[in-house]
Amino acid sequence: MVILYLVCFGSYLFLTRQPDYLDGEKAPATIHWVYDSAARKSIPKAHFNTGLKNYAVDARYLFRQWKEGEKTEVLYETANPEKAAVYAFWGYWISWGELIASVLLLLALFQIAVSVTKNPTPEAVMDQLEIKEEKKRKYKDE
Repeated sequence: MVILYLVCFGSYLFLTRQPDYLDGEKAPATIHWVYDSAARKSIPKAHFNTGLKNYAVDARYLFRQWKEGEKTEVLYETANPEKAAVYAFWGYWISWGELIASVLLLLALFQIAVSVTKNPTPEAVMDQLEIKEEKKRKYKDE
């Protein structure tokens, strides 16, 4: 069950990232702290250049600490470079919300599987005990 779940979750991660990993372009970026009037504090922004224009994207991720001038990489789609994302395992591939939801879903599926198989009816137990495997021959008689 866990293997199937990991395959499904991995496929979900690979196919739902925005900007798209397969179609996206990577570019080097530098972290600069910029005052955000809406948040009323300084936030890290990843500044990068596409060759035509300079862009800055939000680089805030839970449990991620940036230093001024730190080098990183961004992933962007050429049609919408302003919607770029910092390319890192934590933040691009996995976010804290998806990780929590994933663990909760795995635990719920496990509990469902346990509750379904925990107390079989006496008839089901008897059916299982009555099943006898036939001896199979290596070659068929013709």
